[in-house]
Amino acid sequence: MLQIDNLDLSIQRVPILRGVSMDIDTGTTCGLIGRNGAGKTTLMRAVMGLLALEGGSIRFNHANLHEAKAHERAMLGIGYLPEDRRLVPHFTVEENILVPLWATANPDRSRVKWVYDLMPEIGRFADRKAMTLSGGQQKLVALGRALVCGSNLLLLDEPFEGVAPALAKRLMEVIADLKSEHLTVLISESDYTHSEDVVDKVYSIERGQISRMNALAA
Repeated sequence: MLQIDNLDLSIQRVPILRGVSMDIDTGTTCGLIGRNGAGKTTLMRAVMGLLALEGGSIRFNHANLHEAKAHERAMLGIGYLPEDRRLVPHFTVEENILVPLWATANPDRSRVKWVYDLMPEIGRFADRKAMTLSGGQQKLVALGRALVCGSNLLLLDEPFEGVAPALAKRLMEVIADLKSEHLTVLISESDYTHSEDVVDKVYSIERGQISRMNALAA
């Protein structure tokens, strides 16, 4: 599903990623573990086409993803939950969730109904402004937005960071439920305290390099 090979990336001439290689099989959940500043967010932003590569390649379903424009990721079935959520504060919850459909001119709202079925609590505050929600609730909305377009691959950047324990548990329940949907998921964390029970394998990243890969029991 997702193959990253020998990826190099610098920001303002400072090397951030150096020779990063990863391979995530279709339908598996993979952890990306590293301390703050290790390169987790940079790697996800590179996959999403938000940062230019210096070297290496990113392949998705055997196509060269690094050659695609950033906005084309949604049309390829790739969803992204940024660490800082990036909701539009004055939009309602439902408007935020609909953004990927508007961006791709997709009139089919069946995926939105599926998100509401998966996370009924989102449906209950669909008409509320995003800025009125707690940080944890906003994470659920950002996950819902990612799921609307992420029918093939889901990138979750620090989904549990700054979230109250009860909502972190709820997020983990939703992510665990995605295994039955055969989605491919990449989750970044500082450790895999939350996701240990659902990840199939874990990559550790240190100073912009993959230091090791651990396969976990299913």
